[in-house]
Amino acid sequence: MALNFDHPVTLVGGGALDQMMLTEAMRYAPVLIAADGAGERLIEMGHRPTAVIGDMDSITDQAALERLTRVVPLAEQETTDFEKCLYTAQAPLYLAVGFTGRRLDHTLAVFDTMMRRADQTVILLGEKEVLALVPPQKRLDLTVGTGSRVSFVALSEATGTESVGLEWGIDGLTMALGQQVGTSNRAVADQVQIAFDRPGVLIMLERDCLGSLIKALTKD
Repeated sequence: MALNFDHPVTLVGGGALDQMMLTEAMRYAPVLIAADGAGERLIEMGHRPTAVIGDMDSITDQAALERLTRVVPLAEQETTDFEKCLYTAQAPLYLAVGFTGRRLDHTLAVFDTMMRRADQTVILLGEKEVLALVPPQKRLDLTVGTGSRVSFVALSEATGTESVGLEWGIDGLTMALGQQVGTSNRAVADQVQIAFDRPGVLIMLERDCLGSLIKALTKD
């Protein structure tokens, strides 16, 4: 059962979440899709999701939830509720809140899903940063502000092919877990351009860079 959207959606999970994070995401993606128990959490916060998707093992009263919104129960246990949302709700861009913090194993599972579904554009909003996978061979033109933190972690091996505006350049630098990371890099100009030859690199920017990251990832 696919739900199709021609505009960005906000996915909401059971991790770290507050009203400010949710409001920030909804500025760009006002449609809310909840993963499992996050549906009840949204209603408690005064929001009604368009749909609740998951195996429903965290829902306390499914019948009550069904009276308020569309519930899409998926019993399979091969994927997480986050991935269930991605394959059920088709959208050009996902802003995911509540999928970091609290449990590290859940956060790592989210990164795994992003790698396996790299054809879908997902931005994670954390408590202090925004994160996304850098599409391979695509230059990201970012407005981040001089002095802003720009971090990279390669979940699979990739080499930087373009690097403008960073204190420590990544052009020609090969990164991989267990070999080389690029955390705590810093912008030396308001504008930064970066690119990598292969998929798998997470870029992490400060929270106020969300709009710029959206623009860079969705630019043709």
